[in-house]
Amino acid sequence: MAPLMATALGFLLLTANSILAIHRSWGDAAAMVFVIASYASLVLLFYFLRLFETAPPGSPAARGRAKIGVWLTTTSLTAMFSWRVAVLVPWPVVGAGVCFMGASTVAGGFYALFLIPSSTEDY
Repeated sequence: MAPLMATALGFLLLTANSILAIHRSWGDAAAMVFVIASYASLVLLFYFLRLFETAPPGSPAARGRAKIGVWLTTTSLTAMFSWRVAVLVPWPVVGAGVCFMGASTVAGGFYALFLIPSSTEDY
């Protein structure tokens, strides 16, 4: 019961924080779209993580689909946050570095999730 309460509390805090962020950026359409897209991506990420955790043992197809969902949602979040930070930094070279770090994170996540053989697939 405790993990369910922690999950519900985390989801409640995420929702409240997103509502406050939308309220603060009421006149700025780009900021509102960013908050809504980030919120939707985080909810999808939690959904795919739950699918991965509850996949039946010895079911590589279900785990594989969940991995794809996790990777796609983390990729979208990384791209959104990298773009947002790259726009705010003072020098274009630093913005390019932020984008490079985001791309490296996405590539590393792909490598870790799909290219390295995992022993957790066996249980």
